[in-house]
Amino acid sequence: MNIPTTFADYLNAVEEELRATLESPHELLAPFYGMMHYHLGWVDEHFAPGDLARGKRLRPLFCLLACEAAGGDVTRALPAAVAVELVHNFSLVHDDIEDNSPTRRHRTTVWKLWGIPHGINVGDALFVQAYLTLSRLVEKGVPQARVLAAQRALVEACLMLCEGQYLDMTFETRLDVSLDEYLWMIRNKTATLLACSCQLGAMVASDDSQLITHYRRFAENLGMAFQIQDDILGIWGQEEVTGKSAVSDIWQRKKTLPFVYAVSVADQAEAARRLREIYSLPALDERDVAEVLDILEAVGAREYAAEVGAEYHRLALKELEATGVDNQAQAGLRALADSLLERAS
Repeated sequence: MNIPTTFADYLNAVEEELRATLESPHELLAPFYGMMHYHLGWVDEHFAPGDLARGKRLRPLFCLLACEAAGGDVTRALPAAVAVELVHNFSLVHDDIEDNSPTRRHRTTVWKLWGIPHGINVGDALFVQAYLTLSRLVEKGVPQARVLAAQRALVEACLMLCEGQYLDMTFETRLDVSLDEYLWMIRNKTATLLACSCQLGAMVASDDSQLITHYRRFAENLGMAFQIQDDILGIWGQEEVTGKSAVSDIWQRKKTLPFVYAVSVADQAEAARRLREIYSLPALDERDVAEVLDILEAVGAREYAAEVGAEYHRLALKELEATGVDNQAQAGLRALADSLLERAS
């Protein structure tokens, strides 16, 4: 996915604010903050500066665009934008530990380089920094009542994020995950923080609760569509585009939407039984993966997932339209929404 270059100014402002936020307060703590800088893609494992793999900063971008679309000044929303990015990265650092993942973005993860205790501590620090940063909205002239509401919104989003992670981890040992359970999990784990990003941006700009709700729902539905498309790409995506091997989700026996749908189709009991049987094996081989692909194709799992994703995308754009806003930032949100879903299959 290529983020339009028209968003470069927003992203540069976010990066500058992020670096200022995570500047080491003392040379004694330089290695500690260096681990954070490493995770964010600013330095290598020796803490030498470099232009390394980093996230796309999508959540802060949505925050700033929502603020501007709702009639606000994006510079006032920078603390909120940075706060959601810090929460996102706290969750990634901890996820890597919980998932025992040795790499992220083709680089060794923080816990793998410096150990689990340091990984936990780095994630905790990013979490705390998020709330310290959000409190700086007051210094930007945002009314105290809005700041308190923004803090509550982020706290609620963090709790939902943790709930989603819990569900995702429990699904690893289950073969009976229902469609409702799966959609609940991805709403909490993936869509909630994106929704909060737009919510915070709109809250900085306005106290119109209806307008804020429309922007939140827009991003939540978009987050659902994005995760479902990621599920499709995890099985049928092109490695050179997605950055991960084809059928990687099958090799890892992930309970993504195509699998969950396939094992829940009432008139395909034999297919569901065989899928559960394969996913119960200690390890898969190429024949197992090929059989899973055949079953998913036979029951129309890919088509079903694509239809559900398209419906969430439609709902997202409907909420955006319901704001009644028509300006350049609003057009940017629409373009960004389309760009997110244009990743090649």
